[in-house]
Amino acid sequence: MMKKTRFIPLVLALLAGILLVMGINSKSVPTVSPLADRPVPEFTLPSLQQELDSITQASLKGDVQLLNVWASWCSICKSEHAYLQQLAAEQSLSIIGLNYRDERKAALNELAQTGNPYKKVIYDPKGSLALDLGVYGTPETYLIDKSGIIRHRYVGALTPTVWEQQFAPLVAQLKE
Repeated sequence: MMKKTRFIPLVLALLAGILLVMGINSKSVPTVSPLADRPVPEFTLPSLQQELDSITQASLKGDVQLLNVWASWCSICKSEHAYLQQLAAEQSLSIIGLNYRDERKAALNELAQTGNPYKKVIYDPKGSLALDLGVYGTPETYLIDKSGIIRHRYVGALTPTVWEQQFAPLVAQLKE
């Protein structure tokens, strides 16, 4: 009986390790948003940098834009950050940040240390806009057309491959 109980923690640790490796190696796949082909939900939230300034749904109209959901505590967000900066520099496309369930000071420190790829950053400390968007977690990126309609959603880190395969063709089409 004692020998069997010794193996239980070992088996549990092995299963946990397998699940961890599978989770780390799993690839993010395009996720259809329940809001696909619908307007970004109505919202009024403060700017991260200027807490007295409000940002609204109207801010997401007029140009083709990316809405990137991120947080300072999100390690995957940190891994995509350099690519977002590259996109902001190379593409004629605005990237709007949606800072999700974060502390203002931590988010501002993160941007100060790593650079800011965002045209503006919406501060969503309670996750209200994220909830309305159907956000599963961070990071998530939405492509929004000139009319403020969500045209694509991607769950996971935005990479050059994801950009080229999923976003670039749609951006070109929407800018025509």
